[in-house]
Amino acid sequence: MKCQLQPGDRIRLVSMPNDPDPIPAGSLGTVRSVHEHGDWSQVDVAWDDGRRLMLCLPGDVVAVVSKAKSPNNRLKEES
Repeated sequence: MKCQLQPGDRIRLVSMPNDPDPIPAGSLGTVRSVHEHGDWSQVDVAWDDGRRLMLCLPGDVVAVVSKAKSPNNRLKEES
């Protein structure tokens, strides 16, 4: 399953059930990179509290707050 997150997306953590020191639920962050590994993905997130902790999807649960703007969208807005 391909991860639907992309760098620049803003997310809110819903749950991180398998981490011994999880990011608190409700925390906001920005996706930095996505690494596909067959049927699961690692997502590098810069959390607003300063932590950098990867998500494992599926497993961890997030909600997208806002999608990253594509370069094409930026060019249209700037014109």
